[in-house]
Parts: sequence; C-alpha cells; structure tokens
Amino acid sequence: MKTVNIKPVLLLILCAAFGLSSCYKKFDTSSYAPALSIGGYTGADEIAPSNLVAYFPFDGDYADKVSGTAGVNTGTSFSGGIKNQSLKGGLNSYVLFTPGASITTMQSFTITYWVNSPAPSTGIIGLVNLANTTGFWGNIDMFFENGSTNSNGILKAHITNGPVDSWVVKDGLVNLFDSWNHIALSYDAGTTTFKLYVNGSPVTTNVVDGFGPLQFTNTGNIVIGCVQFQTDPSQTSATTAQDWASYLTGTMDEVRIYNKALGDADISALVKLEGRGK
Repeated sequence: MKTVNIKPVLLLILCAAFGLSSCYKKFDTSSYAPALSIGGYTGADEIAPSNLVAYFPFDGDYADKVSGTAGVNTGTSFSGGIKNQSLKGGLNSYVLFTPGASITTMQSFTITYWVNSPAPSTGIIGLVNLANTTGFWGNIDMFFENGSTNSNGILKAHITNGPVDSWVVKDGLVNLFDSWNHIALSYDAGTTTFKLYVNGSPVTTNVVDGFGPLQFTNTGNIVIGCVQFQTDPSQTSATTAQDWASYLTGTMDEVRIYNKALGDADISALVKLEGRGK
C-alpha cells in the first residue's frame, strides 16, 4: 500500500491560513471611511483660495505663505498651536510684515485668527493690525480692551476709510481669555456691513451707511502682537507708545486675510476645520 506524506500538505494549509490571517490583521476599516467634509470642504485651504491674500501659520517661521514675504520678529517665539505651532508673544514683542498691493488695495476684507491670551492687566492687547503711518490709529486695529474679564470680554476694531473711520465694538463676551478662541472680522463694501465673529458665530453686525469701498490711508506694516504705536520705533508719526496699551503675551495661530467678506457658513466651516487640524 502506498504511503502518503501529509506533512507538506499540512504545511501548505498552515501557510495559507497564516497568510489570510495576516491580511485580515492589516485590513484598515478607516480606509473605507468617507473623507471629513464640513460645509463642503475637507480642509481650511479650500475656502476662498483665490481671495486669500495673506496666511501666517507660524509653523517655525514668520513668513506669509501666500506672498512668501518674511516677517520681522521682535521678541516673539513659537509654542504649541491650534494647528502645529503658533506665535508666542511677550512684553515688548511683536512681528511686522510688509503688505503687498493685494492687501493695501482691499475694498472688502475678512481677517481670521486663533488667539489664547490672558485678560489685559497692564494695557490693551493689540492683535492683528494694519498701520497708518500718519494717524493715531491704524487703517485696521483689533484689540482686547482694558477692563476685559472672562465674564465680560471687550473686543474692539477700528477701520480707516479715506478721511473717515468706523468702530466695531462688542462687550459682554464670556470665556474670551486663557483658552483658544477664534476671532474674525469682515467688511462687505457692497452692503457697507461689518461683522465680528467669535468661534464661528457672529456676535455683532454694524451697517455703516455710505462707508463704501475701503481706501486705506498712508498704509504701513501689518503689526501682530500690539497696536501700531507700541512698536519701537512707533509705526506712526502721530504718536509714540502709550501707558494704557500693552502686548499680546499669549499665543496666536492661523492668521488669514481675505480680500472679500466671507459668508457666515464659510467662517463657521473654517473654524471647525482648523479646530480639527485640517
């Protein structure tokens, strides 16, 4: 009677089983999951890309990723951010950028950024600003006002348009300090409407009759970390440093400037996507 050696057969079966087992162990169900989509976008960079005129992610450098222009740093550093790294401010610290024509000729705009700051204790905290080299206030000023607390945060913005200017003010904001918050300011020249947003939600709307398309005056540097007259030397010939003004000592991340007023849905999507690191 013929003897059958079953050892090679068993070995083949075991090898096949091991191979299948290995394949199943490597199977990743997440590869079949649909891509994250918020407001029709999978990443923040997909929102109005043709209108994005400046973007500062502060991931280890001070460059504007749209123009490639490098910022000039005075005293700031880098820290953990909402996405990768962020700008870490300090007393007497700020960053200056030279804006191109795509910024200085904006007729409408949206400015967005994340900030994690203590409440002001020694003076107003300048955030993102566009200098006016001959005016007391800049062409665009954004700052946390003195007297702000976590139960009554006060956010102010000032905008120059030729010989006139306008203020956007919101008080009564809660939990504005000591944690990451997203701030956005937009102006729509067509409707002469300013909107201020916190964490993706509009908190105040100002319609300024007759304000029209913006015409910035004597445009200077973009100033991040203080208002224009707190730099050394001052960015304006109108004044020097004031004892009621101070510096951002917290952190700031993902500064974006658009040359149009983004809609509510796009700003909401931007906040959600950046908050997820997208």
